[in-house]
Amino acid sequence: MNPSTEIVIIVEGLSDKKKIMQLVKEPVEVICTNGTIGLSKLDELVEELEGRDLFILVDSDSSGDKLRKQLKREFPLARHLFIDRKFKEVATAPLEHLAQILLRARIDIHAQYLHKG
Repeated sequence: MNPSTEIVIIVEGLSDKKKIMQLVKEPVEVICTNGTIGLSKLDELVEELEGRDLFILVDSDSSGDKLRKQLKREFPLARHLFIDRKFKEVATAPLEHLAQILLRARIDIHAQYLHKG
């Protein structure tokens, strides 16, 4: 954990994390749940993430929906980011689509991933 970064994004898998890290220009911490998260790990996160800007970006499928519900209970102040359901997974969503979602959340993105015009 890097408490010096204000922004934290929770994703499901390592491929999601790599994709987000590729897009983001400012220092952010991306945490992988690997699809599920145990209660002890969740308790740990609740303490560590207190006072930081927390975003939830999980897949648009049943396991992502289940994880989102669990995270919503534990982190009521987190902002939820949603990919278009047609892409289903963060890892398979186009970089430009993810860049737009992050930009709308006021997260600084590398300019080459933003649509021109």
